Amino acid sequence: MESLYAITTGLLSACGLYLTLRGRTFPVVVGLTLLSYAVNLFLFSMGGLTTDGAAIVNGPTAYADPLPQALVLTAIVIGFAMTAFVVILAMRARGEMGNDHVDGRKHDDGEERR
Repeated sequence: MESLYAITTGLLSACGLYLTLRGRTFPVVVGLTLLSYAVNLFLFSMGGLTTDGAAIVNGPTAYADPLPQALVLTAIVIGFAMTAFVVILAMRARGEMGNDHVDGRKHDDGEERR
């Protein structure tokens, strides 16, 4: 289970970084969202990955740490709000500048640069 979490976190981080480095605003927003998902998985895995662990401690049994779960829940809410803000900001930038390039400049040759 730990290897699955590690592979998934690494894959989300790699895809998020690749999309964040793109020149258009929508892939940047999706890349930042994937990076936030990767960070959420990382925070969740720091609490220890236990199967069939209770969230509340009832004696000496195995339990899941509730602090990373609370941190991830808070991060999900904040990440959703920030994603909505960035999408609205990107839509306004496109409306004012007429394009959706991250640098805000129109390219002279008329072709889309990647």
